[in-house]
Amino acid sequence: MTSIELPVADPLVGMAPNGSVRGGSAVGRILSQVARARSTSSASVAGETQGPLDRIEGIVSREAPLLAESERRELIKSVANGVLGLGAIENLLVDPLVTDVFVNGPGPIWVERAGVLTDSGLVIDVAEITRCIERLVAPLGLRVDRSNPTVDARLDDGTRVTVVLPPLAPDGPLLAVRRHRDEVLPLSAFADESLVAILERVISERLNTVIYGATGSGKTSLLNSMAGLYDLDERVVVVEDCSELRLPGRHVVRLETRPSSPGGSGGATIRDLVRVSLRLRPDRLIVGEVRGSEAADMIWAMSTGHSGSMSTCHASSPTDALMRLEMMMLQAEPNLSEALVRAQIDSAINVLIGMTRTGGGARRVEQVHLLGRNGSVRRLVASPKLGESWD
Repeated sequence: MTSIELPVADPLVGMAPNGSVRGGSAVGRILSQVARARSTSSASVAGETQGPLDRIEGIVSREAPLLAESERRELIKSVANGVLGLGAIENLLVDPLVTDVFVNGPGPIWVERAGVLTDSGLVIDVAEITRCIERLVAPLGLRVDRSNPTVDARLDDGTRVTVVLPPLAPDGPLLAVRRHRDEVLPLSAFADESLVAILERVISERLNTVIYGATGSGKTSLLNSMAGLYDLDERVVVVEDCSELRLPGRHVVRLETRPSSPGGSGGATIRDLVRVSLRLRPDRLIVGEVRGSEAADMIWAMSTGHSGSMSTCHASSPTDALMRLEMMMLQAEPNLSEALVRAQIDSAINVLIGMTRTGGGARRVEQVHLLGRNGSVRRLVASPKLGESWD
């Protein structure tokens, strides 16, 4: 059951269509009447067929009869979003170019539009933030309050939601909404023709690959595009925290982590699912992102016959990516020597692909490296000898 401990005001009174407060306006009066209508709807007579949107249209027509039709429709849409949806955030998510919406407490709402972070020009107050959090989190059966002030969840459509409440967020409740992108981009969206040829050979020659980069650099998007080149009949097992990948194959198995209940039961981690995936006979294994001890299971899987597998990790360079993988493996198996861990990584991973984000917001492949059997990292410039020995 969802519980949110925040200052509560009447979330419907005085909210303008853009999420700001407009006391005494027609919008405020309309929202107040809608709130009263909703509170008495349970006592309506049997057989009433009027829905919430019908009631909103009737109240708007009564309170603002002189509005032009276009203005009337826009007002109905804004009121409906405020009462039934996510208010100002709902209006932003309608924009197909918006992939992320950020609420940093009461005040401006920020968005990432076409890869560029910008102020949306809309503002939001604590009451509306509270209502948005409730409407996003409550249907998922998750709990967020002062004893559990953070939530990271996925909606049915793949949208990722992150919530941080006070006291962890001293300036007010934080909300980040990252919309799932249904469109799978071609490899040419990330690289020029010569690099595309290399990436295609990485897939066709079944080389185990780790894509690295910073947050928002396009790691998952590139992984999705590369995985789209798999043979349609290959059995691919995908393990993710939040299901984002959309593979076109006919034999794709998706596994998704699950948080533990408040009592500490029923949870499933990435490491749990990687272990399960090995018993599902994958031709290829995809781990959406490794950030902890699950790296050990993924490395062992890659080095024991599951060729052509892929994953991502946060790193700034190929050397940094290898160091992070070493640390994550040692976290899982602290009794292993560093030399043994490095040898295991060398035998498991063939290719490292670095992603970067340009100043204009574009995501690009910055570099591709081959990992040699002796632990060396060699930048790949051309692809004629891609499948040969790298000693």
